[in-house]
Amino acid sequence: MEFRSHELKNGLQVVAECNPDAVTTAVSFCVNTGSRDEMADVAGASHFLEHMVFKGTPGRSADEVNLCFDRVGAEYNAWTSKENTVYYAVVLPEYQNEIVELWSDLMRPSLRESDFDTEKQVIIEEIRMYEDQPPFGADERVEIAHYGDHPLANRVLGTVESVSALTADMMRGYFQSRYSPSNMVLAAAGNVDFDALVASAEQHCAGWERFAPQRQCPPPREHAGMEVMEKASATQEYVIQLCNAPAAEDERRFAAYLLVSLLGDSSGSRLYWELLHPGHCEQVSTQYHEFDGAGMFVTWLCCEPETTVENLRCIREVYIAAEQEGFSEEELVRAKTKFNSRMVLGSERPQNRMISVGLNWLRRGEYRSVKDDMDAYNAVTADELLAVLKQFPLSKSTAVAVGPLAEL
Repeated sequence: MEFRSHELKNGLQVVAECNPDAVTTAVSFCVNTGSRDEMADVAGASHFLEHMVFKGTPGRSADEVNLCFDRVGAEYNAWTSKENTVYYAVVLPEYQNEIVELWSDLMRPSLRESDFDTEKQVIIEEIRMYEDQPPFGADERVEIAHYGDHPLANRVLGTVESVSALTADMMRGYFQSRYSPSNMVLAAAGNVDFDALVASAEQHCAGWERFAPQRQCPPPREHAGMEVMEKASATQEYVIQLCNAPAAEDERRFAAYLLVSLLGDSSGSRLYWELLHPGHCEQVSTQYHEFDGAGMFVTWLCCEPETTVENLRCIREVYIAAEQEGFSEEELVRAKTKFNSRMVLGSERPQNRMISVGLNWLRRGEYRSVKDDMDAYNAVTADELLAVLKQFPLSKSTAVAVGPLAEL
């Protein structure tokens, strides 16, 4: 396993974790842009743009794009988050050059007016679909309630109103303000010919114009509260709690990941034994998400309406006990063992390593091997876990409930 990196003159970073024993090659363009980078008038543009990339380029129609992926047997897709847009494909090693050339072409899409108008309706239907299924927008509502006017409150999909008002010219303006080569990483993992990867990047990407996109990273505010949204048609109650957590650049993020595993993992955690295993709820989990300048702990609960109050009381008791007493060494060892196993198993897929390598480089400008991460998690102490809980108590949160209940 070898890590290699190269920077083009226009700022595009090319990074790869090369494993000659792998049987596939995973390639991605990771773009440092997402909903937090959008002004109100272009809300949803990052996600909309992700769709538009597949609609073709000056040299390829949408049908030709699909045929090109099919010709090399690629497993491919893209996704947009609050901070990143990632385009990826997994192919056999002999198709590395073809897939890099294809993605490089797609990173400079046509953004044709006719495609834009058609895809706008697809996006609007996607927004309505998510609003019409559990948790009925509670996840976005709790972010708005917690963050207020902070950029992390921005909805990834935007709203029906914002997407309806978006024009092709506004989309082109957003693209030209964010898709700078200096704001992107070409990342690969698996059976990678790195010299050929760099040569392809130089051939197809060196002519991209460089500019300097900016990202606002104000500190998140302190907030706590509860909002209940009655939805009579729902059969279960959904509650999402959100509180601040260590940021992406904070070394305490390793402790944060261990914390949510100890508290709300899908098996063997404290909430699992208190609520899920006895059958008191349908789902319960604790998650950690890292962002530039901020982080969030999220608690998710889905249960029968009549058990909601008791389940929330139980969650609060579990969190307060952890904040006051911490964790035993035995619990910590089990959590670390689980993390080590999952990291090693996940690393067997080049696609997983490609995302890890690309986003670590994009976010922190660093390469982290599987061993680096294992060592970081194994070094976390019980005292460090307790210190994170003292500064970021999960018992103090912003919560939104949606379901048949009119009040909680």
